[in-house]
Amino acid sequence: MNSNAPRTRVDTLIIGAGLTGLSAGYHLTKHGEQVIILEAATRVGGAVGSVIEAGWLRELGPNSLMQTEALAQLLSELDLSAETIEANPIAKKRFVAKNGHPVALPANPLELLSSPLFSLGDLFHLAREPWIKPAKTEESIAQFVRRRLGQGFLDWAVDPFVSGVYAGDPNRLSARAAIPKIYAMEQENGSLIRAGIARMKAAKANPAPLTQPAKGKLLSFKKGLQTLTDALACAITTSGKGEIHTNSPCSGIIPNADNSWTVHTELGDSFTCKNLILTVPAAVAARLLEPFDLALAEQLNPIEYPPIASVVMGFNRDQVAHPLDGFGLLIPSKEHKQTLGVLFSSTLFPDRTPLGKVMLTAFIGGRQKPQEAAEGTEDEILGRVLRDLSPLLGIQGQPEFLRIQAWPRAIPQYELGYLTRIEAISTLAARWPNLHLAGNWRGGIAVGDCLINGQKLAEQLAATGA
Repeated sequence: MNSNAPRTRVDTLIIGAGLTGLSAGYHLTKHGEQVIILEAATRVGGAVGSVIEAGWLRELGPNSLMQTEALAQLLSELDLSAETIEANPIAKKRFVAKNGHPVALPANPLELLSSPLFSLGDLFHLAREPWIKPAKTEESIAQFVRRRLGQGFLDWAVDPFVSGVYAGDPNRLSARAAIPKIYAMEQENGSLIRAGIARMKAAKANPAPLTQPAKGKLLSFKKGLQTLTDALACAITTSGKGEIHTNSPCSGIIPNADNSWTVHTELGDSFTCKNLILTVPAAVAARLLEPFDLALAEQLNPIEYPPIASVVMGFNRDQVAHPLDGFGLLIPSKEHKQTLGVLFSSTLFPDRTPLGKVMLTAFIGGRQKPQEAAEGTEDEILGRVLRDLSPLLGIQGQPEFLRIQAWPRAIPQYELGYLTRIEAISTLAARWPNLHLAGNWRGGIAVGDCLINGQKLAEQLAATGA
């Protein structure tokens, strides 16, 4: 660290050019704030990345985002509406593996009654759900679902869902922290079924305007999700108010006596800012904060990020027997596989493969699996995935296209005690004026959550003149 290096002064400095950092930077520049974003990697976007090779379009991390009014507004501002594509309607169909076979999740009450996923006892437990009282203490997702819906729904619906979203363990994840909307339904209505009925009645009584974007649709872009992060970065750098420095890992941050901050990079650059925003993973934030606030670092460090490998495989259509007529296949832990699930990527969005080919994106690893499941050579990882998926989908032979993206620390886990930890982090961080901690380790892990959280932070700073 060179304390004598010339310092660039800026209103707000953001460390981390992932979704949250880019969203915060974009909205701050819209409010006329001067912003510099430092990113350790050679590109922006964090886990979001799209690569096109010889007609194959693959995603490095997230594969889709969900339509909301806020997202529609953002896409309009970025002039991306024409680049947006909706998921194939058949992607509403989702499969779960049971006893070595893919079974479609029921889409309506009639299908639920006849589904081989659930027993008669499971359905009787579900029928009692409106009369089960809410819990008064913190529960794991497993405890919450077992109490309200029964073991069968935990085993064959919720466990694979948790694996697909969090790569997590339902026995560890906090219901209140990890599925806050579902938790709120119980608290507000006393029952998930009652809450669902109440929402349907409210929607019928107050239909959304025809001009309002349809919520809940899955979206991407013609050239992949990186279209969004690239557009945010471009808007920041062309605003006249923002700069993004890639390949600029931060080597240290120093709080100053006047409540400003000094930030040094490993390249020898030095910056002084009024507001400092950290949108990096929790462990990286802990490393930067530890020299002057050990207590805050000790709250951030234990946040768990299990390893995951994304395995993109391209096949001739006749190599895969399954019709691939849905979103994908989730694999419950009761099936004792190492693979968490697989997306039918070439079904989900159009023009992702050369003609006559199909693409599958499998995920292996996660909180419930041995760490080595997501580690090893490409041949070792591919071998594990094909051993799991070939019998389920009728895959013959090896893929002609293969790309594996390893994420040694992938998705933050909102486990039991998480909200208490977040409260402690907020209290400790409040001792440092003009320091703001954000990222997907708080406030939601989805693409939309990160965009909204970055926007809210920017608007908060702009409104207070902080």
